[in-house]
Amino acid sequence: MGEMKKQRTNRFLAPLTALALALPLPFATTGCMQMDEELAAGEVPLQPHVADWRDEIIYQVLVDRFADGDAGNNFRVDRTALGKWHGGDWRGLEEKLPYLEELGVTTLWISPAVKNVDTDAGFDGYHGYWTQAFLETNPHFGDLAALRRLVNAAHDRGMKIILDIVTNHMGQMFYYDINGNGQPDIQTFGGGKPGQDIVVNVTEYDPEFDPRGVQARTSLGESGPAKVVFQYDPASNHVPPDLPFFQTPDAYNRKGRTFNFDDLDQLVHGDFPGGLKDIDTRRCEVKTAMVDVFARWVELTDIDGFRIDTLKHVEHEFWRFFTQRVRQRLAAKGKTNFFMFGEAFDGNDALIGSFTKKSVPSHPNDEALGGDLARENAECPGEGPPLTGDTLDGVFYFSQHFQAFRDVFRQGGPTRNVETLWNARRDNYGTEPHADGTGLAPTQTLVNFIDNHDVARFLYTGAGAPELPEGRDRYLALKNALLFLMTEDGIPCLYYGTEQGFEGGNDPANREPMWDGNPMLNLPAYDTSGDLFSWTRRLTRLRRGYPALTRGDLTVRWSTEATGGEEDAGMLAFSRQVDTSYALVVFNTHTSNESTTAAGGVTMATGREQGSVLVDVLSDAQTPYEVGPGGTVAVTLPPMSGAILVPREQIVSGL
Repeated sequence: MGEMKKQRTNRFLAPLTALALALPLPFATTGCMQMDEELAAGEVPLQPHVADWRDEIIYQVLVDRFADGDAGNNFRVDRTALGKWHGGDWRGLEEKLPYLEELGVTTLWISPAVKNVDTDAGFDGYHGYWTQAFLETNPHFGDLAALRRLVNAAHDRGMKIILDIVTNHMGQMFYYDINGNGQPDIQTFGGGKPGQDIVVNVTEYDPEFDPRGVQARTSLGESGPAKVVFQYDPASNHVPPDLPFFQTPDAYNRKGRTFNFDDLDQLVHGDFPGGLKDIDTRRCEVKTAMVDVFARWVELTDIDGFRIDTLKHVEHEFWRFFTQRVRQRLAAKGKTNFFMFGEAFDGNDALIGSFTKKSVPSHPNDEALGGDLARENAECPGEGPPLTGDTLDGVFYFSQHFQAFRDVFRQGGPTRNVETLWNARRDNYGTEPHADGTGLAPTQTLVNFIDNHDVARFLYTGAGAPELPEGRDRYLALKNALLFLMTEDGIPCLYYGTEQGFEGGNDPANREPMWDGNPMLNLPAYDTSGDLFSWTRRLTRLRRGYPALTRGDLTVRWSTEATGGEEDAGMLAFSRQVDTSYALVVFNTHTSNESTTAAGGVTMATGREQGSVLVDVLSDAQTPYEVGPGGTVAVTLPPMSGAILVPREQIVSGL
């Protein structure tokens, strides 16, 4: 996805360090990239806009799907297909900040800002994960000035911006010239000879993984490593990357497409299926370039954090280098408490936690991948003190997505599974803050989510969705899941449209345009009166109104294996406390049982004194519960419902 005909970069990201300073820097003069030269070149003052990340409520936005505020950048838009560009942009998002503020959002996680391969194999790069140019804004979203206006407008409202970034791969930049004819082909090998009964079709854009590297071959046999040929097709933005080193084969692993994600070599060094070319993130040139590029985006915009894509496809040594050097560079310019969390799309809790755990090595795979701190410091010292075991501040809590939100709140599984998962956090994620990071342990900054752009929405009921148990109301189940999201420890993250009842299936069906509203529920676009919006708004206010629900230490008070007709079937409860602020959150996840926090003569302990009164601030009746002997209380709840109990003397009015 030919020969490079010219280098295309923008002056607005200069200066970078030695690698990028080698670039010629002609100022782009077309389309959305036109901007005032002084604005484009200058940095902005950096400030820490966050006191404690646990206070934040993140809202994930696919920029192309949220709001269209600038018709001038609507090229290649096709709203008849979800796999195409739809026209959302930064100006549109800026105009909808009041809607998000009304919902209670405090932080926006936005799509990658860099220029992408525009379209490939019938699908468009609207999502932002097909990087073509590190140093240019995505012209579909706007120019640097538009991005700055969004960040400034958010900061003026006390809101923060997290930018999605990709370091693992590029878009479809080149093909492997396997047959040596200088053009991308689909070839057939095998068949017609003894021992060659299997016929294999090979596309030179996306050949299967070979641990030796993709090999050239014809009907006569192999002939060594296949030549890498960069494409040049400006119409679809299949052009070589903007940084010179990334225009060379040495920047990539060149082993072909991963087909077995359980094979470590394929997982980390293979191209991502779909022709996304895997970057050799072990190379010092790559590590340094990634720090330079993405720190520069912060220096030009004052954004507040990174969400980092495809963690498990990159060596741990890269994450140690990247996170530490970014923190050091930004802190020197006044940007402290910069939050970096990432995505390891996996249900293996120990694997996910390995990307936050402060240890050396930080994961058993380190040894298999050649990870060694002494070697890493010698080969790529960079600027700053020697590398330590520090790595990411947090991760997208995928294991909880599967084991709690899916298995318990949607499917009605045993709530004991939640307690078991949480009990593993200290060992799997680590309890030590990273230097120059958030000041919080990774166990405190896990990013909790119900659904996102990579999984079917919670409400989805079509083909491939887990079958809902008989009698389960998916809307009640979602409301209970939202209550869990807004009261557990960590940082809650809402996916856009959840508050509007969107119910799309897997990608791209779960990437609906926000401006269509929800015809199934008869809701207009950006409605603020619907049941789910009102419920979510109420929960965000309660979370922010009670310190225990944001910063409180968590203690599980009740969980159960029971899912049938038992008296405590489906019950889960935990208390949270910071200083004197206390909250007890109770759930009934059962489909049809009215259940209670008592079983076999044992009643739930609360950690409160006998005679004290806890009030359910979530109920309209403000139901009171008096704590009994031994500090216990039995809370009985209808199916698929919950309660937030706070001491009567701590009730905050107006929430």
